[in-house]
Amino acid sequence: MSAQERTLLTTQRECPGRLVPVGDPVTIPAHTFVTLTQALGGNYTVIHNGNMVRVDGTDADALGLTSQKLNFVTPADGLVDEAQVWEALATVYDPEVPVDLVNLGLIYSVEVDRQAGSVAISMTLTAPGCGMGPVLVGDVKYRVAQVPHVKTVSVDLLFDPPWSRDMMSEEAQLETGMFY
Repeated sequence: MSAQERTLLTTQRECPGRLVPVGDPVTIPAHTFVTLTQALGGNYTVIHNGNMVRVDGTDADALGLTSQKLNFVTPADGLVDEAQVWEALATVYDPEVPVDLVNLGLIYSVEVDRQAGSVAISMTLTAPGCGMGPVLVGDVKYRVAQVPHVKTVSVDLLFDPPWSRDMMSEEAQLETGMFY
């Protein structure tokens, strides 16, 4: 989205978000003007009070846009379904590359304690110096917390082994032109 494509919006309700790049949670009040600067991977970046704020696509209705819905069948056994955790992770996109974190190969492991409702995720970034790390960690926690019966989500950001394009799925390599 170029500067010419920026759009002025008014929040329809209180809008949760995370400051870019630090990832601190913020709430944009209802009926507040914001400037939409980026729409990528189902998430939005807006300018509010001079700060960039990342708004999750599940809260897009607060911006007057169509919300991304994460719909999961609630397991009758009351336990966390690991497949649903992976499904939620596949809805989180890198802010600069229009590919989800799973297909980018950024998720190293997922450990689910089904009884306790806890999920521990080990992940990396495409570059150790990526300033969006805290925002991505926040995105992962937010989306995985929407899986039925998940009570806690922890994310461990690792840089060993370092990420490389070989960790990407073939589909992601083709989509980004990194298949060679």
